[in-house]
Amino acid sequence: MSTREKVLEAAVGLLGTQGLRSLTHARVDEAAAVPKGSASNYFRTRAALVGGVVEWIVEQEIGGQGEPGALPDTVDGFAGLLAGMVDQLTGPFRVRTTARYVLFLEGAHDDDVQGPLLAGRARFRALAEAGMAALGAADPAVAATAVMAVCEGLIMHRIAVDPGAEVHRAIDGVVRAFAGISPPR
Repeated sequence: MSTREKVLEAAVGLLGTQGLRSLTHARVDEAAAVPKGSASNYFRTRAALVGGVVEWIVEQEIGGQGEPGALPDTVDGFAGLLAGMVDQLTGPFRVRTTARYVLFLEGAHDDDVQGPLLAGRARFRALAEAGMAALGAADPAVAATAVMAVCEGLIMHRIAVDPGAEVHRAIDGVVRAFAGISPPR
């Protein structure tokens, strides 16, 4: 891992465990175990550091995915895919997800932060809309909005309230409702 990558990973770790106030060049250098001044060498200002972290998070979450492959064509498969994503984002990638939410709040006041995060989110929304269209939703755009809201709400609930909260049934329910498919008996 390059020094720049170590700096970015450490910055994400600080944001995701200690919040935005923890994001200083000196603390990032210390957390990354790199020579003093390394973070400021790559990111001269705090705003540049925040911007670099935003781009890094988006790159890590969607950069290596390319275009979405074939989506599951059943409610069970699609709901399972979404529930698996929620599990990943709140399990192994919990710190990164928490950092992303910290940055979304910062983005409410800073377009330079919000823009790249929204662009990354748009990729996930496109996946939700394509999946709902494939399942026959009457209005895939509205269905995607509902699916995204449920998934994002469950992510926030797992991060802030109950890390072990069950997610599959809620996701399955909203996918079924918008696809017009009755729940199994």
